[in-house]
Amino acid sequence: MTEHERKIAITRQQLAHIGEGAVAYMREMDAEDLQGKFPGMPDLTPGTRLWALFAANGQPILLADARDAALAGAFQNDLETVSLH
Repeated sequence: MTEHERKIAITRQQLAHIGEGAVAYMREMDAEDLQGKFPGMPDLTPGTRLWALFAANGQPILLADARDAALAGAFQNDLETVSLH
């Protein structure tokens, strides 16, 4: 390590809070995958695909039938979005 480099230690708990309240991720998902992420969600027709918006810590925020609607939800909550593929 050079004099200009230094190591930063971060705990799992600290890592889990990075981006909290500022960053959210979007992901297009099948109805079957959504059941585990959104408890209490009604049964959907198999093969239905929806856009899900999650907080940086993985907490579900909203579901939308279109990508633009999920982006609008993020915008309304002042969240910067990233997509997962």
